[in-house]
Amino acid sequence: MKAQELKDKTPDQLKDQLVALKKEAFNLRFQQATGQLESTARMRAVRRDVARVKTILNQKAAEAAASN
Repeated sequence: MKAQELKDKTPDQLKDQLVALKKEAFNLRFQQATGQLESTARMRAVRRDVARVKTILNQKAAEAAASN
């Protein structure tokens, strides 16, 4: 997922994306605990995607606060 794709989304869409990513992260942690996880690299990618979404949300909030 690229940052530019996220910048084009609305805050509501970003929040939905964040919820989906957190669910995926939970499922990956569960799979790892039970020994069923096949791709450990996916955990890292999901963590980074969560960070990207949070960063863009914070940037949009800062822009909205600055414009008021």
